[in-house]
Amino acid sequence: MRFNFSFVLLVLLSICGQALALSPPMDMADAFKLSIDRTGTTATFRWQVAGGYYLYRESLQATTEDGTKLELRTPAGEMKDDPGFGNTEVYFGQTAATLADAPQTMKLTFQGCQDGGICYPFRTVAIDGLRIEAEAPFGIRPQEPPAFQSFALIAPSAELEKAEQSVPVPAPPTEPGMVEGFLARGGTALLLASFMGLGVLLAFTPCVFPMYPILAATLGRQGASLSPGRSFLLSSTYVVALAAAFSLFGILAAWLGQSFQIALQSPPAILITAAVFIILAIASFGMVEVQLPAGLRDRLARSQRSLGGSFGSTAILGFSSALLIGPCVTAPLAGALLYIAKTGNLLLGAAALFALGIGKGIPLILIGTSGAALLPRAGAWMAQIRWLFGFIFLATAIWYLDRLIPPPVTLALSAALLVTLGVFFGAFDTLLPQAGVGRRLMKSASLLSILYGAFLAFGAASGSTSMLQPLQFSGGPIASRSMPGLTKASFATVSSNGELQAAVAEAGKPSLVYFTADWCVSCRVIERSVLNDPQVAESLKDTNLISVDLSDMTSDKQQLMKDSNVIGPPTMLFFDRKGTELPSIRMVGEISARSLIDAAAQTQQTLAKPAIDNTAGARQ
Repeated sequence: MRFNFSFVLLVLLSICGQALALSPPMDMADAFKLSIDRTGTTATFRWQVAGGYYLYRESLQATTEDGTKLELRTPAGEMKDDPGFGNTEVYFGQTAATLADAPQTMKLTFQGCQDGGICYPFRTVAIDGLRIEAEAPFGIRPQEPPAFQSFALIAPSAELEKAEQSVPVPAPPTEPGMVEGFLARGGTALLLASFMGLGVLLAFTPCVFPMYPILAATLGRQGASLSPGRSFLLSSTYVVALAAAFSLFGILAAWLGQSFQIALQSPPAILITAAVFIILAIASFGMVEVQLPAGLRDRLARSQRSLGGSFGSTAILGFSSALLIGPCVTAPLAGALLYIAKTGNLLLGAAALFALGIGKGIPLILIGTSGAALLPRAGAWMAQIRWLFGFIFLATAIWYLDRLIPPPVTLALSAALLVTLGVFFGAFDTLLPQAGVGRRLMKSASLLSILYGAFLAFGAASGSTSMLQPLQFSGGPIASRSMPGLTKASFATVSSNGELQAAVAEAGKPSLVYFTADWCVSCRVIERSVLNDPQVAESLKDTNLISVDLSDMTSDKQQLMKDSNVIGPPTMLFFDRKGTELPSIRMVGEISARSLIDAAAQTQQTLAKPAIDNTAGARQ
């Protein structure tokens, strides 16, 4: 059974298409044009909703100057399954609402969204006769435009800048960003070299792990024609294409804002990516044959004698693979995106992201080149290598699905995978007396795989959530520990600027604000392996813990991210007792238990300095 490679490429590129299909959001005043008519004591409010946008019926509210709610009559709308609010009534095109006995002055509030894109914050306008005056949307400070104004998800209009009332929000960092810091110390050369070095360090994070089996499978298909030199060129082609795509997607993310990132991290995109790995796994087991379209395959076959015979498909695969690491937020990525958004310097930002991508690919090139000599050229071993790649692809698919399914289900799928792996590699095969060391080691590894799979299955049935400690579950003797770690219940949840400001100000102690999401792989690792650490819990015992769950994005959360200069999860912000952020301690991307403990200690040291200085001054 053959499977056309064009389908695999199509579903990979469709993930990018979801984001590219979203045009830059319009100004809210243009997306939802409001006018007012008065006939006697009745006021009629009319909205002209732009194409590709919709208005929420339940958001339409009218109040007097002192806040008394007025009875606004609204027509029935169309039912829409909205990702943020569920099944709700919305208006497309044109709609109108009427208010009997309308006062001369009043306030009108409404909210809408871009279809398939961002949602705007609630907008309140002041009505004085037939005149409409805009007030600031909830959470926006008109006197201090957001850092993302050039590429804003919600672009403030000129009217918003005139508003006087606002809700205070945590101050964004005022220190130079990562890109600006490198430029100030050593110019462009230091910036690119530093980002390449950071890329090498990030090459061993979970987000980059899927690249290794993909490249290994690509090299393994070369067979006897694979030499170290050719392996180096193929690996380099893969990495350069991956870095170029990574740079391009970074620019798109800065331009389109969170609409691009959300598209890559949406459940449909995750399911498509997992499906691609499942298809590749099935192909590795020989059940289907994944191949290029006939025309392109014939061209590549004719040019196979030349050096570039299979480089085109490798470059396409590398470019497509960038979609797998694009959603992962790291400190260098966040710094580059913030720099692009604030300065508009696309060229330098793209160069930094390209260097970051090359750095991530350097270990791939080294492993691909050195590993070429280890790959078998022919014989029964080749079938087992293909099986191994198949199981690696299945493990990658489970890794992606982990952010959508409950942890016990992940354990159950992993258990089935390990048991099947052990069976395929001879756990129950008869071992002949003359069998060599390699065969005996393989049988031992297969039996251990089945044993650990049994542990995972038992853990899944018992409600465990840890892949590394499947027998550790609440209530059992194995789970007993001297001090419990932190869980989601340890964090107070906020979803807007106002809630965050109140939670930070009322605590009377330092605060940690954790931006997380269910679809964030790094967040799952942090919650299972970092926050669950008793030493981390001890270091944060005197800290007010707050979380912002971005699983279901709302306009308030988007505004909170913009005002806080947060690109995406995982991000941790630290605040002092007065509610002022300590930007030098901000943490983005992969976070270890040690680094979080050090950050908590640094927060306490920063807060203790004024007290020490005051004491010294008093003694003098």
